[in-house]
Amino acid sequence: MRHNESYNRHNKWYNEHFPSESAKSDLYEKARATGKNNVAHWLQQLFFSCLDPLLDKKDRNWLTVGDAYGFDAQYILNSGNRALATDLNTDFLNIAQKEGIINACAAENAEKLTQADNSFDFVLCKESYHHFPRPYAAMYEMIRVARSGVVVMEPQDPVSKMPLLLMLSNVFARNGRFFNKLWKNRFSFEPVGNFVYKVSEREFEKMAAGLGLPMVGFKKINPNYWFKGADSISTDQHNRQFFFIKMKKLLLDALVKLKAMPSQVLTTVIFKQLPDEYTINLLKKNGYHLVYIPENPYLN
Repeated sequence: MRHNESYNRHNKWYNEHFPSESAKSDLYEKARATGKNNVAHWLQQLFFSCLDPLLDKKDRNWLTVGDAYGFDAQYILNSGNRALATDLNTDFLNIAQKEGIINACAAENAEKLTQADNSFDFVLCKESYHHFPRPYAAMYEMIRVARSGVVVMEPQDPVSKMPLLLMLSNVFARNGRFFNKLWKNRFSFEPVGNFVYKVSEREFEKMAAGLGLPMVGFKKINPNYWFKGADSISTDQHNRQFFFIKMKKLLLDALVKLKAMPSQVLTTVIFKQLPDEYTINLLKKNGYHLVYIPENPYLN
């Protein structure tokens, strides 16, 4: 089946690019050497800071899915919580464990997690969901193994946030080939064969309502300014290149706030149970918009 072939191709990708154990170790050595005062680290913190309200309470158990290098689990561990890092292939994660980046790892297919129901407080899927051949299958699995919720950080589908684009898609519905030329990434596919599955708030609201879950939280961020060599660009306030990156980000942040543009990335927390008031307040302070899902009156 096509999805199996996709997983096989993904499984081989890291060893094709980092074929030896020393090549993998070099990646972690470079990360340590470059430190935190650089653009690449600054951009990653834009992602990771979205987790802070959920990491405030310590000693919770997290599962990271598609955590190829173990850096997602590392951030969770550094907050005083526990984390099991997983990916299709653990060749990299085994090195990360030897290097002290993580303390536990496992090989997992997101569509068929081997973990028991409700065995983790939270599941984190950062920048991997759009790579899955069947993302909904993976989502149901992540929800199954989580007790409190699932966090997904993914590129946002711009259509639902851009009425003009949605209108044009309806106008040109009968001439899809012409419209696809105008909107070149309407249907994007990866070299491994997967459709690039961007997400939207509405689809997660519907999923939560269909499963009878109580709340969904959304935070819009604009962290997509990475480029080759970003880890060598200082975030010193006098660095001109970093200054211009910050200015571009501030402009897009303002346009997103004015609802003139969609954000680059949507961070979504799908809650299986309502968090307490303390956590809700932390989420709001962190910039989350919380949507309470009404109960289905026909199931009471």
